[in-house]
Amino acid sequence: MGRASPYRTSAAGGQVGRGRLIAMGAGHAHGRLYRAGDSIVHRLPPQCKLVAVVAFTLVVVATDRERFPAFAGYAALLIVVAAVAGIRPPFILRRMTVELPFVLFAVALPFLSPGPRVEVLGVWLSVDGLLAGWNILAKATLGVVASILLAATTEPRILLLGAARLRLPQLMVQIAMFMLRYADVIVEEMRRMKVARESRAFAARNLKQVPVIARSAGALFIRSYERGERVHLAMLSRGYTGTFPVIDDISASRWQWGIAGTLPLTALAILAGSLL
Repeated sequence: MGRASPYRTSAAGGQVGRGRLIAMGAGHAHGRLYRAGDSIVHRLPPQCKLVAVVAFTLVVVATDRERFPAFAGYAALLIVVAAVAGIRPPFILRRMTVELPFVLFAVALPFLSPGPRVEVLGVWLSVDGLLAGWNILAKATLGVVASILLAATTEPRILLLGAARLRLPQLMVQIAMFMLRYADVIVEEMRRMKVARESRAFAARNLKQVPVIARSAGALFIRSYERGERVHLAMLSRGYTGTFPVIDDISASRWQWGIAGTLPLTALAILAGSLL
């Protein structure tokens, strides 16, 4: 199906461009969202998928809350994308817990909103609250699922290169790259400090232990700051001038842009059909 992918998957789980890594960093535990695969969705360049997901989300947000068939069509589109990419429903459902605050807020709206009320299963609920809750829940769910599919089919470091390809601010992309690279280092440092405290018979059972935790957090901040200074000096000594060199090209063909555009364009057609 389609052209051969410009990427291959390394033994560490990262994508490799023409035999060479095209993003900084070693193999870390950031693959909790990413699922390696060889589907047409996996093979699309990251910038194509980023634009497709953003455009799809904008179409969803622009849809009137009472266009129920349109939301059903959007959900069907995401189901098709998940099936093509080989992403199973349990994987998506486990990661949808991130929208729990939106769900709680949407559930509370029918009880708290003023205006005309309707009886549902013996409970009087606000009509405006029901519609507002549905609006939040539907759009948040579709946006979260689209984001999960993007993360599940694109290795994080490659996704950042796609963002750079789209001319996002270099500083923002580099900060995200460093965060991705050193998040596990900081977490491991926290784990070592926790082990050190527990080896000295420390146990956080009540508020009396808060000063110890606070001092540990301060020490962690200082260590992280000093590590950042050392990394920055090492970069400068190696000729860093404010931008990272891109080893390989991840340009996208018209065919790949067309495949990626299928999602938002189909969503737009669904929206247009619902308006007729």
